[in-house]
Parts: sequence; structure tokens; C-alpha cells
Amino acid sequence: MPPEGGSWELVGTEDALLQQLADSMLKEDCASELKVHLARSLPLPSNVNRPRIDLIVFVVNLHSKYSLRNVEESLRHVDATFFLGKVGFLATGAGRESHCSVHRNTIVRLAHTYRSPLLFCDLEVEGFRATVAQRLVRMLQICAGHVPGVSALNLLSLLRSSENPALEDL
Repeated sequence: MPPEGGSWELVGTEDALLQQLADSMLKEDCASELKVHLARSLPLPSNVNRPRIDLIVFVVNLHSKYSLRNVEESLRHVDATFFLGKVGFLATGAGRESHCSVHRNTIVRLAHTYRSPLLFCDLEVEGFRATVAQRLVRMLQICAGHVPGVSALNLLSLLRSSENPALEDL
């Protein structure tokens, strides 16, 4: 019997893109069952029947200041202990930086403030969406405890890229 799957919450204002991302994640070949819940914001309604949440991914559209404000407001509803490796950020729209109304450094600082991993992508491009889906599934497997020898607390150091500045330098 495969191990119990992980579950996650994708929080953001881009309903269609989040659904496409969720669909891509569910297509990933995974030994355990995955559950994805989409939410425009937090907190979730109290009448929602949901499984344990192993990972919350906040999605910020770099072309929408409303998207950033929505995520910032939603962050207030997350228990502080969840930020110990169970929260991540995904900035979409990174491929068209000239059209951005939210600067990349704003999202980098937000992720640094919450000591959470950050991925940049363009969810509108199928190839990027598939790659991000693979990474998020792997993050979820780690957060759910299905990767021996790696804990959710290791995510930030595992996702640091040599091409990005050290968070301490920001």
C-alpha cells in the first residue's frame, strides 16, 4: 500500500492558472495520493471539510498589486508554527518583467521575512507550469515526510540558487 499522500493549499487570485497548475501537479507520477485545495484567500471557511495540510503555497502574480495584497492579508491567518517548512511562495508572470507591477525584490523580501522557499515562473507557459508542478510535488513529498533523510525545515537551503543573492544580502 502506498504511503498516505500529502495535501496542500494553493492560495491566490488567479483561479484559472491555479487550476491548471493543480491539474499539472495531479498528473505527476507520485507513489502517494495527492490532494490539492485551491483558495482565493485565507482563512478558509470553517465549514470546509479538509484533510491535514502539509504545504501552503501562496501564489503572487507579479502583474497584480491586488494579488500581492491578497497574499499579505492571507499570511496573517497562518499559524506561526506552519512557517517552519510548511509554507512556500510562487511568483508567476516572471517571464514578462517589463509588465510587472510588483517588483521581484518585494517577493524575495516577503519569502525571506517568512523564511520560506520562493519559486519564480510563468504559469501561462505549459512547459514552465509542468516544471513548477514537479518541484511543488517534490516539496510536498518532503513536507509530508515521504522523503527519507530530508525534512521540511531543509527546504529553504535546498531551494537556494547560486544565481540568486544570499537572503542575508538583501
